[in-house]
Amino acid sequence: MTQTATSLKATPLNAAHRAAGAKMVDFGGWDMPVNYGSQIEEHHAVRTDCGMFDVSHMCVVDLQGENVRGFLRGLVANNVDKLQVAGKALYSCMLKPEGGVIDDLIIYFFSENWFRLVVNAGTAEKDVAWMNAHNAQTNSGLTLTITQRRDGANAFALVAVQGPNARAKAWEVLPETKAASADIKPFNAVIVADTSFGEVMVARTGYTGEDGFEIAVSAERVTDLWNALAAAGVKPAGLGARDTLRLEAGMNLYGQDMDETVNPLDAGLAWTIDLVSERDFVGKQALQTQGQNAQFLGLILREKGGILRAHQKVVCAQGEGEITSGTFSPTMQQAIALARLPMGVSVGDTVQVVIRDKQLAASVVKLPFVRNGKILAA
Repeated sequence: MTQTATSLKATPLNAAHRAAGAKMVDFGGWDMPVNYGSQIEEHHAVRTDCGMFDVSHMCVVDLQGENVRGFLRGLVANNVDKLQVAGKALYSCMLKPEGGVIDDLIIYFFSENWFRLVVNAGTAEKDVAWMNAHNAQTNSGLTLTITQRRDGANAFALVAVQGPNARAKAWEVLPETKAASADIKPFNAVIVADTSFGEVMVARTGYTGEDGFEIAVSAERVTDLWNALAAAGVKPAGLGARDTLRLEAGMNLYGQDMDETVNPLDAGLAWTIDLVSERDFVGKQALQTQGQNAQFLGLILREKGGILRAHQKVVCAQGEGEITSGTFSPTMQQAIALARLPMGVSVGDTVQVVIRDKQLAASVVKLPFVRNGKILAA
């Protein structure tokens, strides 16, 4: 009998989380660890040493066929023609015709007939439906292979090993991958067929603002890999630390900082959109028509009396803005937030955040707050 609620999906590491005493929560229909005792300790471990996250709830979709590059040219806002070397990865958004964000995702190029997408757990079903519809509409003739079955069982499991010592710790456990992955730059991946844990994909990506790897391994072998990493001194970390780390790093969370109602230009994602080339893509015309109408910037609370949270109103001389994500930064020991602010607001300005009917002063700063262990915003 499963230990999880029957209505929740479970990753292949569920039993390992419970054995480690994790506090489990419902995260978008998945039974996931929020912490293993101390969210703060887990956060600091990633910033100063090495931590690992179970991200097996993410959905891996392989696109295969002769027309896959052309299909992706029209599907996503970034330009997949940037992907010319096997293993190279690209961050992009998939947009509605009206310009809103269906999802943000990572695209890996392995060959002209094979691209791999990693999409968010909560949007996986609609993402795949959207891709299938686009495949049919464009007569692309692609095969979409979803490595996460509808019952929640995974063919692949994903473990993110993050921190200044992450790569060294990963190579300690997966020495067979060192030669292939030692020289890859961020946003590149390699597949190593023969390791003691079977075939693995090692990607130099992450969601923390620190260096490290995201490792894809078979569901059958992931518990062995997780336990080996823990034995090597890699600290398990839950969703709580993952959120404070990504927020410090100025990284968007789908459903919070952007969604189907948000123009990505207003969510600080202009760098992921190619409006220069002649290539057309779903949502391009809407973005060209709408343009940018808000700025995505950081806030640091300067007065005591509250914590910055999503949906709090921000009063600026140029009008009202809104916090999209907020937290207390364990690294900075200050309340920080990501916010959508009116055009004309500048870095260095002081604005007022409405917290429980009080207006508290906050400074506008450039993102990120923290990257590679260093505080960049003060």
